[in-house]
Amino acid sequence: MIDPNPFQGVLPALTTPFDETGAVDHAELARQAERLVAAGVRGVIPLGSLGEGASLAFDEKSAIVATLVQAIGHTHPVIPAVAAASTREAEAFARETHRLGARGLMVLPPYVYSGTPEEMVAHVARVFAATPLPGMLYNNPLAYHTDFVPEAIAALAKAHPNLCAVKESSGDVRRIHALRALMGGSIAILAGIDDLLVESVEAGATGWVAGLANAFPEESLRLFELAVSGPSAALDALYHWFLPLLRLDTGVHFVQSIKLAEARVGRGSERVRPPRLPLAGSERETVVAILDAARRGMPP
Repeated sequence: MIDPNPFQGVLPALTTPFDETGAVDHAELARQAERLVAAGVRGVIPLGSLGEGASLAFDEKSAIVATLVQAIGHTHPVIPAVAAASTREAEAFARETHRLGARGLMVLPPYVYSGTPEEMVAHVARVFAATPLPGMLYNNPLAYHTDFVPEAIAALAKAHPNLCAVKESSGDVRRIHALRALMGGSIAILAGIDDLLVESVEAGATGWVAGLANAFPEESLRLFELAVSGPSAALDALYHWFLPLLRLDTGVHFVQSIKLAEARVGRGSERVRPPRLPLAGSERETVVAILDAARRGMPP
């Protein structure tokens, strides 16, 4: 059975695999999702920043959702990110994902244009209104230059009951406390920055949209479980080991770094879609050194 609350636990923000021609590798995408489900994740979130959503055409994104629903959608929710340059396209894609069998949406501000707070609220409100699917608002002011403050989120949720979660990626865990004070338990709060996972859970987050889970799903699940259980020596040890890897999710080339991590552990390839290029030179050497050191010292 599908989880009635899709916004909880560990939800990997999926990378998008490409073949040698640069096309989406749907066979690998299905295998990727199946491996993550077998590891124990609660669902998957394709087409976000890590999924190179801005580099994918509408029909490519629709095909990705269809592949994932076919592969795992009978038991685990597929929760596509919805982002576009125009509100009309975002609404259309939300409706298309609903038709294809998605079980929720992660709604982003529009690409390119970073307008007034009123414009950004109006944009996401129309996307939430486009379908009955439960929705999660993605708040990442550093990346998208749009800040959905707690008061605005509370007003949106009052107007749109299907807004039931927030991916909080401001980098300020005080936002989690503010959301809880305003909304109590009426909205789920998910950690959106890998190297703030433990601190976010301590503040009240009940889920994690995880980047490094693509390469290290078992370790990500264990870290989340330990964080939920509260302070312990085991949590400290695992977090200390994991932090250099989790910080790969926060750099400018986070997509390339995480895809390199997948390749190093035999879970994918380094291929990215231009204008991105694979890591090269000293930057690649640094990431490889971080990965290899972590793998040598993996906790039991």
